[in-house]
Amino acid sequence: MVTNYLDNVSFELRKKQDFLWLKELGKVFCVFDQQDSGNISFGVQNGEKKYFVKYAGAQTIEYQGTTQAAIDNLNKAVIVYQDLKHENVIRFVSKIKTDEGIALVFDWFDGECLFAHWTFDKWDRYTHPNSPYHKYRMLSFEKRLKSINTIFQFLSFAEQQNYVAIDFYDGSILYDFNNDRTQICDIDFFRKKPTVNDIGENFWGSRRFKSPEEYILGAQIDSITNVYTMGVLLFGLIGGESDRSFEKWEGSKEQYELVCKAMSKRELRFQSIKDFYKEWEFSTKNCKNKFNDLQINLESDFSANNL
Repeated sequence: MVTNYLDNVSFELRKKQDFLWLKELGKVFCVFDQQDSGNISFGVQNGEKKYFVKYAGAQTIEYQGTTQAAIDNLNKAVIVYQDLKHENVIRFVSKIKTDEGIALVFDWFDGECLFAHWTFDKWDRYTHPNSPYHKYRMLSFEKRLKSINTIFQFLSFAEQQNYVAIDFYDGSILYDFNNDRTQICDIDFFRKKPTVNDIGENFWGSRRFKSPEEYILGAQIDSITNVYTMGVLLFGLIGGESDRSFEKWEGSKEQYELVCKAMSKRELRFQSIKDFYKEWEFSTKNCKNKFNDLQINLESDFSANNL
């Protein structure tokens, strides 16, 4: 393991590498070096402009694959960001080819990742006052509903573009607590339909979010799969996360039943994100006043329960 120094930051790699090419973009002010994707990412500032730079080609600590595989995966992601350009997704700016790899440059978004595993362990995540997830769960219920709507809108758009969301989880969600804005990041592994699980049990994605078919080699991966993923996410944002009882659910009984349906057997789920979103919107409008009443009681209980 080698410690690398660049501007005012330091980061760990298996092998030292020259990152002087980053200076053409500006000054590095932060680094994310604990990803298991084979990428290392940087926050870079040039005057008032900030960028998020994702690079493949370095031997990162957590990654178990080859650097060439990481480069190939990031290169494939370019077309994904171009096809899925959307107001709710971080904006792709350009691709840079270096002597040892490639970098994708995005506009910086002043949000915090809801699964910031590089900062908080799984226990701190629920209780620490600076944990993005804890802060998100302390938001008013209406603000979280608005955030959820943003996520639904993007997944619906991706579905319309004939894409399947793969490796989509709470680590793909950024929230700006100062301006109450939600954006999506890290959609690198989204695929065009039709597609199948071509890896098996270790198919891309967080084990917390993967549907049953994402463990089966050759299984179809489609919008029905994404319905399941969105159900898991909703339990994490307004429910008890792994405790999927109604007692830990903050919304209405109607909404709870919709999310349970989303996570049922494949043939019983909503057949598309569009259908799921339509029912979700109807239940939200239909029960809005009830939500406002619920929020008063639930916020006071949340810290004690800690999910």
